[in-house]
Amino acid sequence: MRTEHVLRVGDSRASTLVDESVDLVVTSPPYPMIEMWDEQFAAQSPAVERALDAERGDDAFDAMHALLDAVWDEVERVLRPGGVACVNVGDATRSLGGAFQCYPNHARVTQAFRERGFTSLPTVLWRKPTNRLTKFMGSGMLPTNAYVTLEHEHVLVFRKGSRRRFPPKDESRYESAFFWEERNRWFSDLWELPGTSQAREGDGRDRAGSFPLDLPLRLVRMYSTYGDRVYDPFVGTGTTTLAAMLAGRDSVGTELEADLLDGVDARLDDVPARATRRLDARLERHRAFVRERDEPFAYEAVHYDFPVVTKQERHVRFYDVTGVESTGSEPGERRYVVSYEPR
Repeated sequence: MRTEHVLRVGDSRASTLVDESVDLVVTSPPYPMIEMWDEQFAAQSPAVERALDAERGDDAFDAMHALLDAVWDEVERVLRPGGVACVNVGDATRSLGGAFQCYPNHARVTQAFRERGFTSLPTVLWRKPTNRLTKFMGSGMLPTNAYVTLEHEHVLVFRKGSRRRFPPKDESRYESAFFWEERNRWFSDLWELPGTSQAREGDGRDRAGSFPLDLPLRLVRMYSTYGDRVYDPFVGTGTTTLAAMLAGRDSVGTELEADLLDGVDARLDDVPARATRRLDARLERHRAFVRERDEPFAYEAVHYDFPVVTKQERHVRFYDVTGVESTGSEPGERRYVVSYEPR
């Protein structure tokens, strides 16, 4: 098996992708009203810059989301019917013009997708616990002007049109199955995953959102099959690309700022070893589940020496990454081919 991955420098509001050419979108956009992205939003919209300078928070919020709306137009265009879009976004708290408020980014993005005809699916709260003693906001111990701290983000899930259809007994779909116990964990509406640093010297992450690899990797496995194409319109330093490589999916990503892609090659050096470690751990977790389960198993995996709970899991297949090759690129573009062998 081989997968192809393309990273392009460009504006995701005007993608070069063909209509209905991607199967899944997984992305984390710049969050409106988070100060670290003020400069990026203002550079693209004089309305944002004017509103921020005048400390008009609501106007800045609306103008920033107007920029994202143009990206969601493109997502609607390039996503196939039945395809899923997953958007990781956090709300923002901020004081402007002497007033403190929470800006509901997740609600505004949901509104934008529904206006474009997407169906809202159940969402995930991604909880990022912190033990910082200074995490609380407001007046400390005195009522009534303290505020709860934000320790979660939202993973919004949307479907374009009706449910995706597959040929009867589609081989790639059954090989892409997840274990019964993984389904029970992954499809919970509360994920507790540690966050990653939003700023790291030397690789441009002071201007790139960071989410942990486990988040897009889980979404890719949940909402696509082997060989599907995953798109990230805010690819940043390539976390969604890496997830697609590990999961055996094709991918394409767009990034506005060229220097953010400079660190991608370094992240790909250990993909084969990383994929092996993750697959070893995944299989060992299942074997541990088998050892600890009291109920009998009705089915045996076709390709492996362990039982599974459901008939749908019988043909599950896992692949080791055997190599990642840079296949050359044009200016503003990077291309990679990843090769695999079945475990």
